[in-house]
Amino acid sequence: MIHPIVAYGDAVLKKVSEDIARESVDVKKLAEDMFETMYNARGVGLAAPQIGLNLRMFIADATPLNDDDDDDDDDDENVDDKSKEEKKEIIDFKKVFINPTIEEEWGDEWAYEEGCLSIPGVRGDVYRPANLRIHYFDENWVEHTEDYDGFPARIIQHEYDHIEGVLFVEHLSSLKRQLLKKKLTNISKGNTDAKYRMKFPLKK
Repeated sequence: MIHPIVAYGDAVLKKVSEDIARESVDVKKLAEDMFETMYNARGVGLAAPQIGLNLRMFIADATPLNDDDDDDDDDDENVDDKSKEEKKEIIDFKKVFINPTIEEEWGDEWAYEEGCLSIPGVRGDVYRPANLRIHYFDENWVEHTEDYDGFPARIIQHEYDHIEGVLFVEHLSSLKRQLLKKKLTNISKGNTDAKYRMKFPLKK
């Protein structure tokens, strides 16, 4: 089932999400719905708060990053300049993260122009550490602790921010945020040309 994506300004996007107790949620069905919603919006990552659920869960599938024809969409990431070898790493990255905890981040911080399905049409350079270690459960409740770097790490960091109540625009400079203020308010009111269903907190 495709859910509407919650737009900037909705309170659920600012809450720290709650852990999911086993058997309290059909996480396999929820993951299926989230992937369907994400693919419909041509994204590469989606967190539960973005469909209005205050749950510590997010998904990622970086395959669209390898499509050179997606320059004009609202994907969280775009890596047209990646080599074939680097793209293989991205193609293979499809995951469900339940009750995740980033245990460590390290490496040089690097900038990339991020976007967000909840904030269509807005992008900005965000600096993040190159490496991370994350502990999580998958959709089968199998426990994992894994290290990631590069673009998979960035997608995880972006989506992890969502379940911590943080949006990528909060990483931008105060000047950039001030320049975006009117545009962000318009998005909250439904003034956007997003090509997917959205839920707007201030739409009358």
